[in-house]
Amino acid sequence: MPTIARLPDLLISQIAAGEVVERPASVLKELLENSLDAGGKAIQVHLEEGGVKLIRVTDDGCGIAREELALALTRHATSKIVSLEDLERVSSLGFRGEALASVASVARLAISSREHGAGHAWKLKAEPGATPEPAALMAGTVVEMRDLYFNTPARRKFLKAEGTEFAHCADAVKRLALTRPDVAFSLTHNGRNLFQLAPADSARRIADILGDDFLGAARRLDAAAGPLSIAGFAIDPTRASEAKDGQYVFVNGRYVRDKVITHALREAYRDVLHGSRQPAVCLFVNIDPALVDVNVHPAKTEVRFRDSRAMHQFVFHAVQRTLATPVQGATNEIAPAAPQGYFLRGAVDGQKAANSEFTPYSPPPLRHQSTLGVAEPAAAAYLTFARATQDIGAPASTSASAPQFTPAEAVDRNSPPLGYALAQLHGIYILAQNARGLVLVDMHAAHERILYEKLKTAFDDRQISTQALLIPAVFSADPLDIAAVEEHAEALADLGFSITALGPNQLGVRSVPALLQSGDPAALARSLIAELREHGITQLATARRNELLATMACHGAVRARRLLTVPEMNALLRQMEETERAGQCNHGRPTWTELALDQLDKLFLRGQ
Repeated sequence: MPTIARLPDLLISQIAAGEVVERPASVLKELLENSLDAGGKAIQVHLEEGGVKLIRVTDDGCGIAREELALALTRHATSKIVSLEDLERVSSLGFRGEALASVASVARLAISSREHGAGHAWKLKAEPGATPEPAALMAGTVVEMRDLYFNTPARRKFLKAEGTEFAHCADAVKRLALTRPDVAFSLTHNGRNLFQLAPADSARRIADILGDDFLGAARRLDAAAGPLSIAGFAIDPTRASEAKDGQYVFVNGRYVRDKVITHALREAYRDVLHGSRQPAVCLFVNIDPALVDVNVHPAKTEVRFRDSRAMHQFVFHAVQRTLATPVQGATNEIAPAAPQGYFLRGAVDGQKAANSEFTPYSPPPLRHQSTLGVAEPAAAAYLTFARATQDIGAPASTSASAPQFTPAEAVDRNSPPLGYALAQLHGIYILAQNARGLVLVDMHAAHERILYEKLKTAFDDRQISTQALLIPAVFSADPLDIAAVEEHAEALADLGFSITALGPNQLGVRSVPALLQSGDPAALARSLIAELREHGITQLATARRNELLATMACHGAVRARRLLTVPEMNALLRQMEETERAGQCNHGRPTWTELALDQLDKLFLRGQ
């Protein structure tokens, strides 16, 4: 029978090292955290062969006293916590006291350090019987690791190629550099200096590491609630990519991979990302250390929140509000308020006739699609602008009473963010002019988002207004469709629909939501019934509800190849400026883009 025996200390350390030292990047991360905890303001990293042959970290921190050097290489020895109370509110990056001992058990390790005020530095090698020796060092600490896994060759076989291991090491440096922009970092690999980061503000450091493209495509985020605060940048949905490694989340300065925060980000981006695109963020979350447990895993990249639901809601709402910001101008201020235009059946009297010459030819409107009008008089600014544009090129006698200014002057003087409409292109796109250049709008995608947000608000407020149809829209249905309508009659009424059976194989739509009355009632009803049959609506969760409302908005939005008047196009632009998440449709596609004048000049080689 096997007997129980105590393992040798070296074997115990090597077992522990298996949890801490996964690859060279793991070693580098622990050494960098120690340098930051020591108050280092300038940290230099030297690597050879991807960190397998050499990792040297030099800092200008407080240093280690001669008599504590040997203790620093001992397991469970640390200066960062002394009691259980300290463990329950950890504020330092390191605290376990295992890193150096674990590294020393699987590599050749040496520490040189000079404590503030000491006459000179001391060096200690992690070897049995070694004692500190005098060394030359101006200040701080130098930790040098050589030949990782030299005594455990089996572990070394699991390491990847040099380039891969170096890439992981570089990521470790960048992550810590992101959270500490006040610290200078430099990285050298095989004698080649790869980057040198000077102290900077947070935005500059993010641009240095993640690139100016990320910073230019991201929205600034800043929110606080009680013991929680969050700051950083979240990518604009239209600029997102399919890369899955673009999320940098820090909790109290510690890089983490947390399922709660990841899920909150995914939910916040749910209906603004297209296809398989992923949210890219750089977020710094601060929380009372007593409310988060960092002692979950030796790698310290996992945390556990005392109230995970509160953290989820906080991150979700903070990011969602940032993404919901309406279209803004160059000054980052929302455009002056214009009268709201709701897109309803019928046009404002006289507007269509007055502006028909301005809109180029497009194919006839789709069946069941009435003219897209505005319920209120359009803003005087863009009506004046529309009249002025029509008078350009007209005889002097016919334009004598028109305002004496050109469209360009009107735009330059006081232009809203999306400008003023010029024309339709192929019945699909709206061309508009703003102070910066040309704006192109996908009118269906834009109208879809506007309707979607209005439907969500109305549904949440239980204020979905309905429009009765003079003649019911009748369509064929099978018995399962009729059964679904009868089963979910109350839920359909809450959504603004009145659908009744007119026979064994027929359904009739008697009323629809007022916001969707310009759509095809039968098509709307069919899509809604299909959703109800597949998913039901008894316990309508938010995600399912939003998908249902998104479907309704898609079918109710203005279709391509629709003739719009200039006031209708301008009303659509003004509504976009007032609508949350107007930059993307319900499926995550962009709704508009802008070509600045300098971009247009390049296309035509102006000034070259």
